[in-house]
Amino acid sequence: MRPYNIFSEALRVAYGDLCFFRRNIIQIIISSLIGPLLYLIAFGYGMRSGSTGGADVSYISYIVPGIVAITTLTAGFASTSQKILIQRLFYTSFDELILSPMHTPSIILGKSIIGMLKGLVGSVAMLILGVALSDTLFITPALIACIILASFTFSLMGVMAGLLANSSPTLTMLSSILITPMTFLCGTLFAVSALPELFAMIIWVLPLTHASELIRSTALGWSFPWWSLLTLLAYAAGFFLINCKLIKEKLY
Repeated sequence: MRPYNIFSEALRVAYGDLCFFRRNIIQIIISSLIGPLLYLIAFGYGMRSGSTGGADVSYISYIVPGIVAITTLTAGFASTSQKILIQRLFYTSFDELILSPMHTPSIILGKSIIGMLKGLVGSVAMLILGVALSDTLFITPALIACIILASFTFSLMGVMAGLLANSSPTLTMLSSILITPMTFLCGTLFAVSALPELFAMIIWVLPLTHASELIRSTALGWSFPWWSLLTLLAYAAGFFLINCKLIKEKLY
């Protein structure tokens, strides 16, 4: 199993999604910006006294990277989980894909690409707006790399949810349990240090907290949080291995 073959197969798996992405790029950008813009208006301008954890930056500068982290989560998770659930339960096309001569890692990577792309496009669009609103935000290669890693991690989590859910209500429940709490609590809209110590310890275990740290640090030029990078990589590897087990042992 050569790496070249894996990536070649992954692109074949993702080909249909990439064609859809290319034909609907404008609609995807617009729809991916609605939620982040509402967060920016409601929290950035409506609640300007949010906690920045003592950071010497404006709340707008602090919140934009957090909203970008939310975008990687929602775009990556929703794009992959819903598509896999529909393909499994309604079209059975996922079973046909499993029966094809494709390696399991190729299938997982291929299904994750669309979520990663949507997260990247939505995040970059939000960052461009953020740079226009703040003179302390900068778009750097390190920032783009962190966004790609976060989007890929949450896409893999979406693949896992799509494989585990046995109905649309179950997927909605998983989204409510996993996505909604992380959206508001993981250092995205206010500093984790503003929470009680026990809750803060729990929040630091969640992947979005480390995605927020990575994106905010690279966007504002703060010292790089290597521990958050290692944690997010561990989450990505963990989701990937779980997905491999689910597919190989037909546990979905």
